Amino acid sequence: MVSVVSPPTFTSRFVLTGFVGLEVYYILFAIPFSIIYAMVFLGNCMVLHVIRTELSLHQPMFYFLAMLALTDLCMGLSTVHTVLGILWGFLQEISLDACIAQSYFIHGLSCMESSVLLAMSFDRYIAICNPLRYSSILTNDRIMKIGVAILCRSSLLISPGIIRLKFLNYCRPHFLSHSFCLHQDLIRMACSDIRFNSFYALSLVICTLLLDAVLILVSYVMILHTVLSIASREERIKSLQTCISHISAVLVFYIPIIGLTMVHRFGKHLSPLVQVLMGNIYILFPPLMNPIIYSIKTQQIRVRIQRLFSLNGTYVLSSTMIVSKSKKVHSQKKTAMN
Repeated sequence: MVSVVSPPTFTSRFVLTGFVGLEVYYILFAIPFSIIYAMVFLGNCMVLHVIRTELSLHQPMFYFLAMLALTDLCMGLSTVHTVLGILWGFLQEISLDACIAQSYFIHGLSCMESSVLLAMSFDRYIAICNPLRYSSILTNDRIMKIGVAILCRSSLLISPGIIRLKFLNYCRPHFLSHSFCLHQDLIRMACSDIRFNSFYALSLVICTLLLDAVLILVSYVMILHTVLSIASREERIKSLQTCISHISAVLVFYIPIIGLTMVHRFGKHLSPLVQVLMGNIYILFPPLMNPIIYSIKTQQIRVRIQRLFSLNGTYVLSSTMIVSKSKKVHSQKKTAMN
């Protein structure tokens, strides 16, 4: 006999959890969190602006970096309204539809970031292991196809599990573990059969995040093998330095995900504050750190950003001098008239 799953007959609203027990200090938390989100938006927008305006950066490596910055920017946009809404006191609950939509974007963007990091490792592999064919392999047309493939992979693979959330019956207390919606939080509150969601989520993690991590590791093993075969020590160091930014971005992305997974799986006895802290690190740490990492470690980006700020500084200084000079001339004319 086939059982038919029907959508819930009541309107579900879920309570968003901030820092449990520290509600009195929300206004103090709101200020640094607002600064962090501002840095996320400004940092990633600055990277995108520099790559778009500098013709010398229109290369495969920087196209992939632009994809990473865009993904981080979207991750910040998908959570800013709930995280800051709770801390500033504007928001306490979220509807089922909004929660499902936010969950879709969070998990989809995580999958997208993992895919972009994998593409970036492929870029580094070609640049170091097969430099003579680099420009012929990573053409603009091929990079565009890789970008479309990443978008399709992230948006389509995540859809079945997220759509299924709409048809579950949520009868347990509607208290989310974080300041945003995650798939594992929603199925925890469901009284319906969640076997599909559980198995699909596990298989999705294995086929995306875990597979990407393994392929990234394999690519760096091959890169290391090629680098060690280079006779010149200076050339070996120079080759490895081009990978430092990407390795840092990989660690910044995967360590918080592993930490949050461990907390959800094995940290039921831990304080709810630990889950909230790990959740916020998972959401905010990669988008915050990636622009900083690439601005410091990548010379081309660093030089362009310094030039951008120096041009702005020169413009402000020249504007101030012009205004000051005009005031001085005006004062002299007024004195002469008197």
